Amino acid sequence: MSAFEFSATPIEPALLAGALASPAAGGFAAFEGRVRDCNEGRAVTSLEYEAFEALGVSEGERIVADALRRHGASHARCVHRTGRLAVGDVAVWVGVSAPHRGEAFAACREIIDAVKHRLPIWKKEHYAEGDSGWVHCEHAGHAPPQAFDYTRQAALPQVGAAGQARLAAAHVVVVGAGGLGCPVLASLAGSGIGRLTIVDHDRVEASNLHRQPLFTLADVGQPKAEVAARRLAAYNPTLRYEPVARRFDEALGAELLAEADAIVDCTDNFAAKFLVNDLAQRTGVPAVIASVYQYEGQLQVVRADRGGSCLRCQWPEAVRDGLVGNCAEAGVLGPVPAVLGQLQAMEVLKLLLDLPGQLADEVLLVDLLVHGQRRLAAPRNPACAGGCVRVDAARPGPAATDVDLMLPLAAAVAAGYRIVDIREPMECAFEPLPVTGQQSLPLARLLEGGLAVEDGRPYLLVCAHGVRSHAAAEYLRARGHVNVWSLAGGLAAQAG
Repeated sequence: MSAFEFSATPIEPALLAGALASPAAGGFAAFEGRVRDCNEGRAVTSLEYEAFEALGVSEGERIVADALRRHGASHARCVHRTGRLAVGDVAVWVGVSAPHRGEAFAACREIIDAVKHRLPIWKKEHYAEGDSGWVHCEHAGHAPPQAFDYTRQAALPQVGAAGQARLAAAHVVVVGAGGLGCPVLASLAGSGIGRLTIVDHDRVEASNLHRQPLFTLADVGQPKAEVAARRLAAYNPTLRYEPVARRFDEALGAELLAEADAIVDCTDNFAAKFLVNDLAQRTGVPAVIASVYQYEGQLQVVRADRGGSCLRCQWPEAVRDGLVGNCAEAGVLGPVPAVLGQLQAMEVLKLLLDLPGQLADEVLLVDLLVHGQRRLAAPRNPACAGGCVRVDAARPGPAATDVDLMLPLAAAVAAGYRIVDIREPMECAFEPLPVTGQQSLPLARLLEGGLAVEDGRPYLLVCAHGVRSHAAAEYLRARGHVNVWSLAGGLAAQAG
């Protein structure tokens, strides 16, 4: 039995209340919201309710669960009508059973108040004089679902009514609802993309908020995909939003791209970017891929349907995560991913509307410090005339050897390990290693061949949190240096 549901048929309070009966419940509270015959002095003959049901059910169940947990109630259920209702019909019913009456009253009150303010439900009143109108909904403003206005966009000669209809019929998959994903999603929703699938397995963290404006402090700990879908539904309720709170993998990607017109990579790791790239090559679905590093970013469009190049034309071997810092490691100003995300959204609209100036076999580089842009040629691999040969060759190899070593740095020194600090000079100056005799070698120099590994001695790579050192150790292991290890958890783990 669902804790929250919409019903197109009349609500029967007695049956609903009976289902909540429990010998352990000493208190029971119920609320019935009925259709009244007047509103602000005007005679009402009937009401209509419309709802974005997929999102409304998930949010309604969360509301009920939160109320039960907060007030210690035992069971609760809420049912909301949709469709046309006559005067006197029950529009919404809430029932709560609890050990004591105070708990039941409090939980019932919280549920009905939250339903009124948070769910994507719209009400239309029909008046005795024959007029009708959508009335104020506190969670979504005065506008009915069909009132979203695209006139300024449709006024463009390259868009018009036909272009707007193409956008309404389009399905775009956005992988990642973070610093890049938030502006992409907001712009695509504002443009009227009819179906948006939002894939993100992460939950909102406080450190996300300065660059991810779809979220608030109240959302911390909640799944990003679901929160983003709720915010977008409040912004433009006429569209279809599909939150997928799962890690993006090959099986999920193949399933989603079977019905997609475009996929947008908004992730912060290379494994996901190359997976999006490879799926785009195999399915022919256009992919718009972007990445951000501190004050810079780059953008590339993969068009296998037009015989275009892809990431593997420039990087045959996928870049290992950790070898280039993400936002958590390298830091980022909020406007940087916002600008790159808006550029991604623009490329999506250009390809859906077939506008001029689309990126083709090139990479756009953006430097926000100097407001510079460069378009670099990224030609297709000549061997890929009949299809991407490197994608087919990029199959998972044997599992990587565990390179992480968990022990105090002092013990590693005593055991003969050569300590190599691969942090940047600024990091080293701010927090020196608690041992002496280590070698300082920034990651970029290590990757350029700056570390001469001696076969007869073990090496221990150290960074702030063990991410870069893990990737660097795997990189060196893959090149035959089996005596290289990574300090598990990095310097941060030593403090504990």
